[in-house]
Amino acid sequence: MAPTAKLLLADLASSGVKQIPSNYIRPLSDRPNLSDVQISDGSIPLIDLQGLNGPNHSTIIQQIGQACQRDGFFQVKNHGIPEEMISIILDIARQFFKLPESERLKNYSDDPTKTTRLSTSFNIKTEQVSSWRDFLRLHCYPLEDYVHEWPSNPPSFRKDVAEYCTSVRGLVLRLLEAISESLGLERDYIDKKLGGHGQHMAMNYYPPCPQPELTYGLPGHTDPNLITILLQDDVPGLQVLRNGKWIAVNPIPNTFIVNIGDQMQVLSNDRYKSVLHRAVVNSDKDRISIPTFYCPSPDAVIGPPKELVDDEHPAVYRDFTYGEYYEKFWKKGLVKECCLDLFKQGGATR
Repeated sequence: MAPTAKLLLADLASSGVKQIPSNYIRPLSDRPNLSDVQISDGSIPLIDLQGLNGPNHSTIIQQIGQACQRDGFFQVKNHGIPEEMISIILDIARQFFKLPESERLKNYSDDPTKTTRLSTSFNIKTEQVSSWRDFLRLHCYPLEDYVHEWPSNPPSFRKDVAEYCTSVRGLVLRLLEAISESLGLERDYIDKKLGGHGQHMAMNYYPPCPQPELTYGLPGHTDPNLITILLQDDVPGLQVLRNGKWIAVNPIPNTFIVNIGDQMQVLSNDRYKSVLHRAVVNSDKDRISIPTFYCPSPDAVIGPPKELVDDEHPAVYRDFTYGEYYEKFWKKGLVKECCLDLFKQGGATR
């Protein structure tokens, strides 16, 4: 690597480049076409979770089921995670990405098997076009297995992030009960299907980009995991594909965006949809987003529940382990064709 080359995008971007390097430029057929994006204006459901434990319980369950079926995405408020904690976690992420390059690089690795690592783009070993982001990826359940690997700078990083991870896991478990119920399954059905459970998160940093129309923060993809809980700062960037149109999901302070992952689509026997989404960048502001990915343990066997299979609704997918699924996803990279097709009944297996 030439001495002037930067391992991390943030340091390249802050050097004042006026044109993005060629390895970030998408082919003409795969550019954001930003003028053709619609603003969500409330079309992504916002669900108030306050009613989950009260007389409106069945109404909220119905709203969650409809959102999973129709949108694959919804937003939640009154989710039980304090505003102060949200503010702290966004601040600690920003502080981390503002550390001197030498300090950040202590966490750098391009080995995807590492459970704590700082890297850039998505998978720099295999992809032909890079994405305009840096990320810090952390495994965070069980906490005690991983917290000692996390960055120790900023000084409160481990304490603050551990508290946040624990709170988000609580929210996920409540949502999994609600989603199970919305499918007509026992409330603990999905919980029990996940084996030992897995949770990891990313702190994504998208620097300002001099030519945002030529690249992506992340290209269109579905999430390979079960469910994702996304926190974003006040800078727009997330877009969701709906009826063939990209919809910009503008941030609402102190809410989370919930999206259904591929494993949930399987566990619902295709009733609930894991939908394409992407992150775009802009020329003026940097952006922070913090997704938490909740997933089965690698040895958990995923397949359609017998309760959702009958003559009219045959099993769409064969049984597989999450480890097998994730390996295929990682090798394919972020491509618009969802990995799920490889696991359909009677479909190709490679």
